Formats: sequence, structure tokens, C-alpha cells
Amino acid sequence: MLKLVGASALIILSGWLVYKGQADYRTISNESFKPGEVIEYTAHYGFVHAAKGKMVISDEIYSINNRPCYKIDVYGESIGMFDMFLRIRDNWGTYLDTSSIVTHKFYRVIEEGKYRKNEIVEFDHSKKKAKVKTFDNKKQKWRSPEYYEVPANIQDLVSGYYYLRVLDFDKYKKDDIITVDAFFDKELYNFKVRYLGKETVKTKLGKIKSIMLSPIMPENSLFDGENSIKVWISDNENKVPLKIKADMFVGAVEIDILSYSKGDN
Repeated sequence: MLKLVGASALIILSGWLVYKGQADYRTISNESFKPGEVIEYTAHYGFVHAAKGKMVISDEIYSINNRPCYKIDVYGESIGMFDMFLRIRDNWGTYLDTSSIVTHKFYRVIEEGKYRKNEIVEFDHSKKKAKVKTFDNKKQKWRSPEYYEVPANIQDLVSGYYYLRVLDFDKYKKDDIITVDAFFDKELYNFKVRYLGKETVKTKLGKIKSIMLSPIMPENSLFDGENSIKVWISDNENKVPLKIKADMFVGAVEIDILSYSKGDN
């Protein structure tokens, strides 16, 4: 009998130790996006069409850190005359936890003119660590990884965008501030987004009722003021990003939706 009690206690203790080593994941309901979603955009600077982009959620669900994840890719490339002066071929991606809407893995493959960057960031939520690996283009090999402490429910720049899509904006009042902890370029950021209310916005898909947001920008030499960026997302269950307008010191840049495919039922 003692042996049985001892064995049971050992099993319970072992299970408790395993549990203590796991991350305490939150649970967030998501009715806004699903596998297979594809959104296409065009970017223009004044009357010049400068780039096109696409946001794609893979049809497959991936397992990262033993958690089911969406694989989301954001592609951007320069077009037309702009492409002749500055060739851009960018791919940003994230593996986003389907239940907690936090990032498990982030990556960037950047080609902008002569500039190149290849980076992978892996997040260990149980240890609250971010492991950063960058590729040395001169030596053609991966550098030794670097480790950084991160808070709970950390986001990268792609996953943070999708996190905003699952929020219930009916709970917010105009000028309320939404905060998102994000890790980017080996730094922690406490991003703040101001809720500006609702309006109907004109798009290539028609006039759509939308939610207006404005990321609060720190003082910098690129954007004209802390409210220089405005984002419109559809005011329905899908919360589709429709339009972005950025007022820069060199002029205004707009990104407009071209097409939207909801994905699998």
C-alpha cells in the first residue's frame, strides 16, 4: 500500500513539476480570421503606385512549442518606376498561437536595395526568453544565437497586428489607449494604439463601416507627429485591415486593400 501511495505521489509530483515548467497561456476567442485568408494591398505615394503587398494565412495548422499555430506571411515588393530606384522584396512572418494569440516564432527575410537581413526569433514562453538568430551574409552562415528576456503574452510586429483584430472595440471609448508588448530588432517596445472611433471609409471594395486606430509614434525623423499613422479595419466580425495612411515629412503614403478572401469555412 505504501509503495502504491508513493508511486501515486511521485506521478502527481512529476506532473506538477512539468506543469510548473510550462507557460501559463491565456485563452482568447477568435472569430476574425482563419486558415486560408488572403488580403492583397497596393501602396502609393501621391499619384505614384510604389508597391504591392499580401497577407497570407497558411491553410495548414503548425505545431510550435507543442502548441497549434497559424503560419502568417506578409509579403511586400516595389513595383513600376519605384522598383527601378529601390528594389524591395520583403517577407515578414509569424507562427501565431491559435488559442492565446501570442507569437511563438517570428522571421524576416529583407531585400531592400543592397540591404539584406535574414532573422529568426524563437520565443520560449515558459522561460520568458527570446532566442534571436541572424544570418551573416558575408560569411554565409548563421551567427551564434542571442537571448533576451521578454514579458508574458509578447507579440512581434506581425502577430501584434492580428492581435488587434480579435479585440472587442465595443468595449472602448474614443481616445482610449490599447497597449501591446512587442519584441522587435532585439528591443522591447510598449506599443500604444489610440482608438479613434468609427466611420465609413471608401475602398476599392466599396464603402465599408470601419474602426479607426492610430498607433502613437515616438518623436522621430520619419513620421510627422505622434498621430501620423491611421489604420482602418472593418467594423464586423472579421475586422479586415482596409486602409493605412501615414503622414511623413516627405509626404503621405497610403496602403489600400485590393482584394479579400476569407479562407476556409
